[in-house]
Amino acid sequence: MTAAQRVLDALEAAGVAYEIIRHGPVRNLAEAAEARGVEPADVVKTLVVRRGDDDFVLVLVPGDRTIAWPKLRALLGVNRLSMPDADTALEATGFERGTITPFGTTDRWPVVADERLRGRRVTLGAGEHGAAVAVDADAALAALDAQVADVTEPES
Repeated sequence: MTAAQRVLDALEAAGVAYEIIRHGPVRNLAEAAEARGVEPADVVKTLVVRRGDDDFVLVLVPGDRTIAWPKLRALLGVNRLSMPDADTALEATGFERGTITPFGTTDRWPVVADERLRGRRVTLGAGEHGAAVAVDADAALAALDAQVADVTEPES
């Protein structure tokens, strides 16, 4: 089964309605937003964050924002977090960087979502380059049992 099929199967199993957007290669957030027909804030980045050895959290971040590390550490009650390298992220999720999504990961990790996603229609990675899925953020967050909090700051 392809990574992209795992994503679609997981969305269907969770009862989350989705629209597939195939847009081809993009080089940056602005191109991704334009190709998907959305605002940059609605291109959601799924970031893999390491809490410890073989202990990860998926953090959903609006495209125009970045993780606020002090806020995330406080929320998770830890003193240290890090971003794994691309190979470790692939091993933890089953997805290459640029395609990572919280749906269909090979291991189920906790999900933290920035509160600014609530009430929006957003796009997530679809498990393959050049494609995304558009979903209702509230439905997706509920299906993921995501912890929703203020964990980002504007891109500098």
